Amino acid sequence: MDVIFDPNRQAAPTGGPDPVKDGDQKTFMQDVINASREVPVLVDFWATWCGPCKQLTPTLEKVVRAAQGRVRLVKIDIDQNRALVQQLSQMGLPLQSVPTVVAFWQGQIADLFQGALPEGEVKKFIEQLLKTAGGQMPAADLLAEAKAAAEEGDHQGALELFGALAQAEPENAEALAGVARSLMALGEEEQALAVLGNVPAKLHDHAEIASVRSALELAAEGRRAREKFGEFEARLAADPNDHQARIDLAVALNAADEREKAVDALLEAFKRDRAWNEEAARKQLLKFFEAWGFSDPASVAGRRKLSSLLFR
Repeated sequence: MDVIFDPNRQAAPTGGPDPVKDGDQKTFMQDVINASREVPVLVDFWATWCGPCKQLTPTLEKVVRAAQGRVRLVKIDIDQNRALVQQLSQMGLPLQSVPTVVAFWQGQIADLFQGALPEGEVKKFIEQLLKTAGGQMPAADLLAEAKAAAEEGDHQGALELFGALAQAEPENAEALAGVARSLMALGEEEQALAVLGNVPAKLHDHAEIASVRSALELAAEGRRAREKFGEFEARLAADPNDHQARIDLAVALNAADEREKAVDALLEAFKRDRAWNEEAARKQLLKFFEAWGFSDPASVAGRRKLSSLLFR
C-alpha cells in the first residue's frame, strides 16, 4: 500500500473571508459590538512598543483562522485609539497594560486575558468562548466525524479525517493516535509505528498515544503467541501453576479478540500467585486495559474483577 499519511504535508488553506482585521474607534461598534451578535469577537489591544504583543498576535491570528469563521479577531492599537481605550477603561476593562485580549459575545464582554499566552492556552480560551456561544472549533467536528467513521468500520475514511486534523494540528494527540490506530486497522502496522515514532516528545506519554502503542505491541506479541496456542494449553494441563504459560495464553486469546477469556486467564494467574515475576499477571492485565481503552466493556468488567481480588 502506498504511503497514506504524510505528517510533513501542510494542510490545505480554507476559503472564505479573512476573520482577522485591524480596527479603530470609528469601526468598533460595527466590527465588535454588532458583529458579536452573530459570532464571538476577540479584540486584541496591542501597541507597537509591546514585546509580548509581537509574540501573542501571530498566535491569535493562527488560532482564529483555524476556527474558519466561527470567531473573529479585531486588532486595535491602543496608542492610535486613546479615546476608545479611555471609554472602555471607564467600563472596568484593564487596558493599562498590553497585550489584553477581550472576548465579546452578543454585544457584551464574555471573557478576557492579559499577557502572551502559549498557543495551547489561546486555543483553550477560544474553545471555551465558542462553547459559551453554543459552538465548537471545526477540529472538534472533524474529530467526532473521524471517530464515528472508525466505529462504523470505515478505517480508510477515518484515516483521511484523522490525517486532515493531524496535518492542521500537528500536536493534536487524539488525531495522531487516530491516524496510527486507523493504519493498524488497515494492516499498516509499520506506518502506524512510524507515526507514533514522530509524535512530539511532550505527547509521548499521552493516554491516547500510549493506548495505540500498547495495542501495537500486543498485536505483535499476539501473533507470536497464537502460533503456540496448543503448547500453552498443554503446559497448563501438565502444570496449572505454570504462570508464564497462562500469561502467554492470555496474550494469544487477546490476539484472537477473546478479551473476556484473556482477562479471566490473567486473573486466574493473579489468584494463584499475585507476586509472581513482580506481579506480571496484573501488569499484563493493565496493559490490556490501556490498549483497549479504559472505557471498553472488557476493561470495565476486568477492572471490577481485579478490584474484588485486590480488596477482598
